[in-house]
Amino acid sequence: MKIGNLELNNPVLLAPMAGISDLPYRRLMKHFGAALVFTEMVSANGLHYGGGGTTELLLSSPDEQPLGVQIFGADPGLMAEAARKVAPHGNLIDINMGCPVKKVIRSGAGSALLKDPQQIAQIISAVRKAVDLPLTIKIRSGWDHDSRNFMEVARIAANEGVDAITLHPRTRSEGFGGHSDWRELARLKSCINLPVIGSGDLFSADDALQMFAETGCDAIMIGRGGYGNPWLIRDILARQDGKTETTPDATERYRVAKLHLALFLESFPPQKAARDMRKHLCWYTHGLPGSAQFRATLNRTRNLDEMETLLDSFFNGIIKDGS
Repeated sequence: MKIGNLELNNPVLLAPMAGISDLPYRRLMKHFGAALVFTEMVSANGLHYGGGGTTELLLSSPDEQPLGVQIFGADPGLMAEAARKVAPHGNLIDINMGCPVKKVIRSGAGSALLKDPQQIAQIISAVRKAVDLPLTIKIRSGWDHDSRNFMEVARIAANEGVDAITLHPRTRSEGFGGHSDWRELARLKSCINLPVIGSGDLFSADDALQMFAETGCDAIMIGRGGYGNPWLIRDILARQDGKTETTPDATERYRVAKLHLALFLESFPPQKAARDMRKHLCWYTHGLPGSAQFRATLNRTRNLDEMETLLDSFFNGIIKDGS
């Protein structure tokens, strides 16, 4: 798998996800085999005006390379400036043109750009001229059912010099409802001479193999399916090699939850860990005996020490019982 001049060792990528794909999460998913990981989306306006927290999004580590940096915005000039600023931090730049969040859309960015293909052309052109790194875009099928214009957007992007396209085959109005239409991935792949990366409803190794088989896409991008389940990437790669996937037991879940927390503390202070790791610990314990009570108690913990004590007690009890 190659994107521009960037050679990847497998076709399984980790999606850029706001509030999720921070440095510790990326390092963890890299450990489980992701060929390319992405930062959370970085605001072009934030970089220009010095918005709080933007610099933190660019924290990186050598062991997560190669790294893609995703930027978002609506102004071609500011997007070009953002690309130049983030280029030293990554190996690839991705432009977000699919985010459905209202705050992003109100600024004219994310999936709002799908309503203005000419603006898309101007943004890609400006960014392409600004940097030499491989350049990708991440899009949805369109704004709504009546404007599924992903093919038009893809052709524009190809003409302006992008090196690959990621498609989540849902419209902005569909959000994450229903099922993504993988037929649109197949259509895109058959009509464009660029690597196509498939996204949407990848929750198991079976899903991944099915997407490859049905669409012919060159790579896949793991998003929500990886929440509390880094083993998904390992299992996909195992199945591609003809091996059997394995289900993590409580001991393995505990080990990885502790590893994730340790990685977090290498980059951020305990106060931030106590806040941001809650969702991950809920995901790691999902489906285990007593997990509902664990989550309720977790949300009442006041600091990292209480959180770790609760985590240790929960898993040690399950492991002792042999659950």
